[in-house]
Amino acid sequence: MDESVIGIIVAPVILFMIFVAPIWLILHYRSKKQVMQGLSDEEFCKLQELSDKAEQMADRIQTLEAILDAEAPEWRSKV
Repeated sequence: MDESVIGIIVAPVILFMIFVAPIWLILHYRSKKQVMQGLSDEEFCKLQELSDKAEQMADRIQTLEAILDAEAPEWRSKV
């Protein structure tokens, strides 16, 4: 192999190892650490609020469906 060909192959590998790999590893392990810590108190509160709102919406949907079943029994076949 010619020295210029080796330089073309080795230079990007060296640049990758010096610049990209360390940043990649730092970001990878930082995100892994955050996942292992779990939810913060604020995130847990927001998740609980969303869960409560979803339950309220499910109840409302059931009520609306019951009203529609009583008022217009054929509404399901139209959809």
